[in-house]
Amino acid sequence: MDKVLIIGASGGIGDALVAAFEAQGAEVVGLSRRQDGLDITDEASVEDHLGALEGPFDRIIVATGALEINGAAPEKTIRAVSAQAMADQFAVNAIGPALILRHAARLLPREGRSVCAVLTARVGSIGDNGIGGWTSYRAAKAAANQIVHTTAIELKRTHSEAICVALHPGTVETPFTAKYLARHPSVPAAEAAQNLINVMSGLSANQSGGFYDWAGKEVAW
Repeated sequence: MDKVLIIGASGGIGDALVAAFEAQGAEVVGLSRRQDGLDITDEASVEDHLGALEGPFDRIIVATGALEINGAAPEKTIRAVSAQAMADQFAVNAIGPALILRHAARLLPREGRSVCAVLTARVGSIGDNGIGGWTSYRAAKAAANQIVHTTAIELKRTHSEAICVALHPGTVETPFTAKYLARHPSVPAAEAAQNLINVMSGLSANQSGGFYDWAGKEVAW
């Protein structure tokens, strides 16, 4: 039976991932700010919560993130960037995942296949950016992708079969995206969760460090 750790378990995608894994018979440990008081932007909080966990976990999924923070919507132009809004985006979408990944080597099995996945976003792709805008969110997600890639390189030295990847879940119908659904095709959270599980199940060790979408297709950096 797989043992799964989901960070951000009370969010739309996180909650759906918990339900999907439990339906498959997995043992699921979920952590979130709402249910457990885990604040991924606070180093002490991350250390307290993740330091108390005992692995190994076959899957670790970081399903945290925010598009709007403290009322600051994604910028339409670079002229709208503010230092505080950008700092908030990096705190939640880049620094938070990095603090969590500090624990990956300890919580993943040293032997055997395992997957550590961080949900980022296609808009964090530099190569796929053709329209501009959303500077702070894009930059924070691009930073998260770099953090994942770097973690994968380091994990490979001690966990030869571990797979560490960034995943784009697509546009999912959650409160997170409610104001933006009219612009993009979207899927229910339960469907998105199953798509992500399918992708994780199909990954091989030589794909560790990559960036993939909900259909398993590689996304440009």
